[in-house]
Amino acid sequence: MHGMHDEPNLAALDLNLLVVLEALLAERHVARAAGRVGLSPSATSHALARLRRLLGDPLLVRDRQTLVPTARAEALAPRLADALASVRSVLAPPPAFDPATARRRFVLGLADYAQFILLPPLLTRLAETAPHIDLVARDFPVERPLERLDELDVLVAPDRSLARADPLGPHAGAGLRERRLFRERFVCLARRDHPQIGKKLDLATFVALPHAFIAPRGTPGGVVDDLLAERGLSRRVALMVQHFLVAPHAIAGSDLVITLAERVARAFATHLPLTIHEPPLPIPRFSMHLYWHERRHLDPAHQWLRQQLLAISKEL
Repeated sequence: MHGMHDEPNLAALDLNLLVVLEALLAERHVARAAGRVGLSPSATSHALARLRRLLGDPLLVRDRQTLVPTARAEALAPRLADALASVRSVLAPPPAFDPATARRRFVLGLADYAQFILLPPLLTRLAETAPHIDLVARDFPVERPLERLDELDVLVAPDRSLARADPLGPHAGAGLRERRLFRERFVCLARRDHPQIGKKLDLATFVALPHAFIAPRGTPGGVVDDLLAERGLSRRVALMVQHFLVAPHAIAGSDLVITLAERVARAFATHLPLTIHEPPLPIPRFSMHLYWHERRHLDPAHQWLRQQLLAISKEL
């Protein structure tokens, strides 16, 4: 047996009736309420009859020229207004994003290299245009980065890294958006006045020298090792680290040589006694890409964040 207090079944209810009730309570006149909601007076009267049956209350009773709400109608009026305001807010377009006043936090997934390149100019821009925006930089999630995209606003990664890190097959890119940010090339870095390196770094010297190697995944072997192997050569990696921060300092104080992204090399070579050399074998360039989830694609705040990162990349 269904009790009197069962939840009303919304699927069986024409929610437009509530819009008519709102108009009737505001106008207290059938014809005026009809004009307000764009119905005929007779359709509005039928709606009122249905509401009376639905709620088991007369709701509005005639008193000379106007309709007077019953106690039940008086009681539900403010809650009805709240409910309809809430429904309207669901359907409203998202509020515009005003960087000057917005207070929020963005979580960016990016390896230390991308943090080094992108965060300083991004902070400069935020200081000028969006002073209340906070940033959280998370290490690039090496394992299955696309699955972790839910936790991030954006992910910045080399174009080829996701294919390696996310062997999810053809559905890996579902719901994923991407844009290229900038291209990068590799150079070699050694200490200034290195005893074994002359005017230019030749392949024989390169192979003979001990190397430092940045391995974000903590595993040996990289693009340089692959290129040497193609020529039947190999190198000794005397120092392997997961982040690049210590590497240039280690190079400056030793005879090690390192192959790393040019923008990082140039930044460190201005502060440390280091010399940049052209690699003695052709190393393909790579591109840094911006990735984000389809769900965030139309969010005005995210659109703004992506525009900032694209603008910074153009200036690089």
